[in-house]
Amino acid sequence: MYSSVLITGGAGFIGSNLANFWKMEFPESQVSVLDNLKRRGSELNLSRLRDAGIEYIHGDIRNPEDLELGQSFDLLIECSAEPSVLAGYGQSPAYLINTNLMGTVNCLEFARKQEADLIFLSTSRVYPIKSINQLHYQEDPNRFVLAENPDVPGVSSFGFSEAFPLNGSRSLYGATKLASELIMTEYIEMYDLRGIINRCGILTGPWQMGKVDQGVIVLWMAQHLFEGALSYIGFGGLGKQVRDILHVSDLYELLKLQLKNLDQHNGKIYNVGGGLDHSLSLKELSEFCESITGKHISIESVPETRDADIPYYVSDCRKVQQATGWKPRHTLQSTLEEISAWIEQHSSLLKPILMGEKN
Repeated sequence: MYSSVLITGGAGFIGSNLANFWKMEFPESQVSVLDNLKRRGSELNLSRLRDAGIEYIHGDIRNPEDLELGQSFDLLIECSAEPSVLAGYGQSPAYLINTNLMGTVNCLEFARKQEADLIFLSTSRVYPIKSINQLHYQEDPNRFVLAENPDVPGVSSFGFSEAFPLNGSRSLYGATKLASELIMTEYIEMYDLRGIINRCGILTGPWQMGKVDQGVIVLWMAQHLFEGALSYIGFGGLGKQVRDILHVSDLYELLKLQLKNLDQHNGKIYNVGGGLDHSLSLKELSEFCESITGKHISIESVPETRDADIPYYVSDCRKVQQATGWKPRHTLQSTLEEISAWIEQHSSLLKPILMGEKN
């Protein structure tokens, strides 16, 4: 496949899992990860990476000199990011912009100089907030349901496709990712760079250090296991917001298919997620967690909706499925059971991080 792979953000949840999956399947490949270890819990992945024979490089994509590695790579998987959609609200956006935009430019320059292929993990949050919130929804007992919106392109019973209009505000997080997509498109055209943009929905699985603003699936399970506190925030405080989720190993299987036929997918943008069959509301997530853990916790209701919140997002993945034949293999039940088992197995290590305890 590739003889040398660099994964930026490689000590994080997505990057470390992709690195381990790759090295396990292609042991002859040189796999290296670069990470600044800013996110708490990412340091726990270093021993996993080392044991798998993966090289860890301490570096920050904001600094171009950190990418002067003195070795060649033929594939770059760009996973590094400030991942919170709430980043920048009520505070300086400097770290967000420098990481998610300027950092991406530095990675593109690295790929250009190395003549390396590039996978860029973008986000579903490139789609404008107001446009999503102004759609018509039905309210069922446990979830919001997307109603018919015949006059809006890119909206169907399957969810949101790549044709959904991009005009409007999407948060600075979403804006930095969309700007990165545009610049990458120019690099592909101008420098004959080969690359793919995947707009990912909610990714989850073991070794995700879940927080309220990113990693909500793991956070929800951890709070049930450790009998902590949770809140349904916004949209009446009923927990009816809906998202689709994708196990990180299913993402890995897709990347392999894309890279196997990269010329076919070069320059393409794909929505990547679990789709309607792998969607659930917060209320339904609570029911899953209670059933799996056998524990019931009280969940506070906070009716007020926060900035950047949306009531519904499900990835319409038909474009990427038709192009590759890919479909997620993990069910909601199996994904959540795996997360629960992982937390229980490493509870003493994970509890301080997942419960937000201070060092």
